[in-house]
Amino acid sequence: MMRVAFLSKTLLTALLLLSQNLLAQQPVQDGVDMADQLRADGKIWVVVVVIAAVFVGIIVYLVRLDRQLSKLEKEVKDKTNNFHKQAN
Repeated sequence: MMRVAFLSKTLLTALLLLSQNLLAQQPVQDGVDMADQLRADGKIWVVVVVIAAVFVGIIVYLVRLDRQLSKLEKEVKDKTNNFHKQAN
């Protein structure tokens, strides 16, 4: 069973690594029109700020979620320890 899991993971990893070249984008000769226009208008910074705000929001959410999970894990551990103490 363990060998099958290892072989399937190895095969999946190999396929993913080999497909990188197949799915890669071809270089653009003339540049990206939308990006060039945003840079010319000075609006590229709006895009950068929005992307940064989204990433900050995701990081804050993950940190809060981690703290809540840690608190719940501690409560479960304390209840389990108290239950074992009462059983003895």
